[in-house]
Amino acid sequence: MEHPENDSKYLGLNVNSGVAQPPSVNPYLASRPRRKPIPTAGELVEGILKGDITALSRAVTLVESMAPDHYALAQEVIEKCLPSSGHSRRIGITGVPGAGKSTSIDVFGLEVIRRTGGKLAVLAIDPSSERTKGSILGDKTRMEKLSTHPGAFIRPSPSAGSLGGVARKTRETIVLCEAAGYDNIFVETVGVGQSETAVHSMVDFFLLIQLAGTGDELQGIKRGIMEMADGIVINKADGDNIGPAQLAQAQFRSALHLFPPTASGWQPEVLTYSGYYELGITEVWDMIDRYFEFVKANGYFERKRQEQARWWMFETINEQLRKNFYEDPEIERLLARNEREVLANRRSSFAAAADVLNHYFANFKK
Repeated sequence: MEHPENDSKYLGLNVNSGVAQPPSVNPYLASRPRRKPIPTAGELVEGILKGDITALSRAVTLVESMAPDHYALAQEVIEKCLPSSGHSRRIGITGVPGAGKSTSIDVFGLEVIRRTGGKLAVLAIDPSSERTKGSILGDKTRMEKLSTHPGAFIRPSPSAGSLGGVARKTRETIVLCEAAGYDNIFVETVGVGQSETAVHSMVDFFLLIQLAGTGDELQGIKRGIMEMADGIVINKADGDNIGPAQLAQAQFRSALHLFPPTASGWQPEVLTYSGYYELGITEVWDMIDRYFEFVKANGYFERKRQEQARWWMFETINEQLRKNFYEDPEIERLLARNEREVLANRRSSFAAAADVLNHYFANFKK
């Protein structure tokens, strides 16, 4: 570009051409490794059956994804892995926040690997924020020993607002882990809401972790959760807390006698232990071994697995119906219109709901 200021008649004036501008695109961008394409279902299944953790992790990510194409691929992988699943011991672990679930899983996991010589998968459910929908996913950091063990696979997952904080796809993840050769599966609940009910429907043994010395121990005796528990363990039974832990143990044992017999015929046991000092861990696993021997001998183990498969079939149907309903464009418009009328006090909530549902069912029948 010509600058008139550079003319000879303007002595003392000179416009420099300036510094060449760098390209707007990062020159090193092309040299960066590109993300690998998503493997096919056959490739994922082959890797999972070989015990490849990378293939297992990618398959679990697809299971947790909300993308429709990922969902279809994940279902294909699950179907192909299904014949190789079902050979593990599934153990649900719950307790109030602060009961020491993650620390206990760390020492429990090492004990079960030492005993069986097999592999362990830990599915830790992390609560998602109702405001931001985010999760910290920090459970793995509290399992210091187990997270570095070659025989352990730890997968923290966000609850994503699903039933009681249990990740929506935990059931499918169990199938994938079993196909990968993990013969022990731990499912840790968030310890709040109705997560216990959902976890109970996917595990063989349900372990309830309680605390003593924190106030009124009777507050921990809740009928619903107590009836689901196959074993109750009182954590932090060490030092000055041994006495209160033994007192709480007696209280829980007395409370269990007030409940009707369990469907399995098993009488839940109450034990004390210390996860931090690793005291009483062997006794806890002796109890779990006795339970599995008992339910396999009387046939309850297989009956419960069949009931769980049936329950999850209907749960999946309910989930898909709900998804189909709320993602229908016409339903979205009807909901918005009826919501405005309800908020303006021009229509009752029940009449508005009936209007939307009647429209949905009328179109569904077509």
